[in-house]
Amino acid sequence: MSQEIKLKTPLTVADVESLRIGDRVLLSGIIYTARDAAHKRLIDLMDVGKPLPFELKGNVIYYVGPAPAPPGKPIGSAGPTTSYRMDPFAPRLLAAGLKGMIGKGNRAPEVVEAIKKYKAIYFGAIGGAGALMAKSIISSEVIAYEDLGPEAIRRLEVKDLPLFVINDTFGGDLYQEGMKRYAEAP
Repeated sequence: MSQEIKLKTPLTVADVESLRIGDRVLLSGIIYTARDAAHKRLIDLMDVGKPLPFELKGNVIYYVGPAPAPPGKPIGSAGPTTSYRMDPFAPRLLAAGLKGMIGKGNRAPEVVEAIKKYKAIYFGAIGGAGALMAKSIISSEVIAYEDLGPEAIRRLEVKDLPLFVINDTFGGDLYQEGMKRYAEAP
């Protein structure tokens, strides 16, 4: 049975171990944005032993390329992008201490295994609800790769960002569970 949980970043192992698929989470604190081009650059830095633009340990990456901020707002529409494009990079980032990822869609089996192995979590955000998601973003600052435009890495401060647990640290998969329940329905 799912529950609603309030969490604050950075996340700990105890935080992620308390979560189960289907849990509704209201996330507050600092998170970072990155999509595939930024992920590639992060891995390239790791390959040559250079520091990353932000600390991975305990942090959460939101797969989003937000719209420009309208006057008086910190950010424009900020809906999730499909996560599978980050799958080639995710296990390496999880091994380096990343604790959470936010996106939409299924993850590759190797990402699900890395979530279990490194005690992390994959949150789903509601696709098509970018304006709603933006309401939870208090501040936004580009911290790296400004040349990527909307896909630059941003430091976001969020308050009660609405999320669902899709993959938990115990191997649970909300999408698989949903299909199983549907197949068993009379």
